[in-house]
Amino acid sequence: MSSSFPTVAIAVIAVASATRAFSKNYGTGRGRRAGGVPQNDVLKPVPVDRSFGDPELAALRQAARVADWPGMEAVLRPVRGRGDFARLTFLVGGVDDLGGDFLLKLPEQFPQDPLALTVAGARHTAWAWEARTGYRATQVSQEQFRVFHERLKVAEEYLYTAAELDPENAAPWYTLCISGRGLEHGAEVTRRRFEAGIRRAPDHVGLHRQMLQQLCAKWGGSHEAMHAFVKESLAGAPAGSGLGELAALAHLEHWLDLEQGADEAYITGAAVRQDLREVAQATVLHPAFAPTSSPYPALNSFAMAFWLSGDKETAARLFERIGDHVTQTPWQYRGDPEKVFAVARQDCVKKRKK
Repeated sequence: MSSSFPTVAIAVIAVASATRAFSKNYGTGRGRRAGGVPQNDVLKPVPVDRSFGDPELAALRQAARVADWPGMEAVLRPVRGRGDFARLTFLVGGVDDLGGDFLLKLPEQFPQDPLALTVAGARHTAWAWEARTGYRATQVSQEQFRVFHERLKVAEEYLYTAAELDPENAAPWYTLCISGRGLEHGAEVTRRRFEAGIRRAPDHVGLHRQMLQQLCAKWGGSHEAMHAFVKESLAGAPAGSGLGELAALAHLEHWLDLEQGADEAYITGAAVRQDLREVAQATVLHPAFAPTSSPYPALNSFAMAFWLSGDKETAARLFERIGDHVTQTPWQYRGDPEKVFAVARQDCVKKRKK
């Protein structure tokens, strides 16, 4: 655990590739959105922070933009050297949205470099999801699926080679959980990949996040399996653990899967509100919370969950800590993440000031 809260960062950007879903917009003619917040077309959106306020990630993204592999190495290799796989995964995932050929062609230049292969595998995986798009399967063409699967298979070749060349590294296993879900290998394969990763990094939040996604109803799992996994993961977790994020994500996924009416009844229910408060107090609101990756995915997830649940007082506390470090997930589940975040923050902070 790092002791420096402001200097850490992670994206669910790799997660953004893996957790696409339709947002809960209940018609453009409605005057209010779920959660009782008026639509606000004047409120200025808060841009998603692709660098998460993290200087290292900002430097890494700049190096990737100008095709500077030595510059990328200067950021990545020390993190790999000290075995901080949670942060390494975050940094690699923090550039997988950058287009162009540079990241895709790293294996041609460095075929035996596990770090280059890990980066290329992550980029190929994100590239595959770009071809598929975030629409449901019924709205994705056969050609899109063909390209999607083709790119994922290439990604898996690179990632498995990286895992063989650097067997102690958990980062390739993280992305293999995402690619495997896209290739529909099934929950058992994802479970094996997840377990391979956590043997190397037991408290790796990203790996747990990907296993949770596999267990979601939208990926063929169930609410029961998803919540059971969260309880299992949190059992015995130390105070301030980053794994607390799983509880917020599970409740949001459950809410997302329900029909209008049932969704609000679920997320505002006493049991959900109590669970959110108990887990938050032990994790993101605990003084020991200081992940070496980033605090912002967990803070954003809990902020949205508390907002939807009606606990705007607690949500306001989280919004104050988030500042302008908006993550795409989970706000995209409610619509345009930049607009939804702005509306939710104003609603909660304004209420707290009253």
